Amino acid sequence: MMLTEQEFSQAAEDAIESLYRKLAEASDDYDFDVDMNAGALSVQFDDPPERFVVSPNSPVRQIWVSAHVKSYKLGWNGSAFVLDDGRTLEQLIADAIRVRIPGFTL
Repeated sequence: MMLTEQEFSQAAEDAIESLYRKLAEASDDYDFDVDMNAGALSVQFDDPPERFVVSPNSPVRQIWVSAHVKSYKLGWNGSAFVLDDGRTLEQLIADAIRVRIPGFTL
């Protein structure tokens, strides 16, 4: 199902804001910073420096994630943004953070 631009914008905003709230809470217990700027979310690690970016891409109705020098494109499955392998946005980010912080849970 292809979302309209307005539906995509709302769904992407909701998904990214939900992820931001969970990461902001988790950042109190783990060593990373999280920030929202113009609809994009970033997760920043200090040592060694690394940054993950989560941003909506309206023209293709996807959420794009850059983490560990890789790019991930998540499409809408009717209820969530998911990768082709079925992982949700939250699962992808939790997996990416676990590479840096073993045992991390979201």
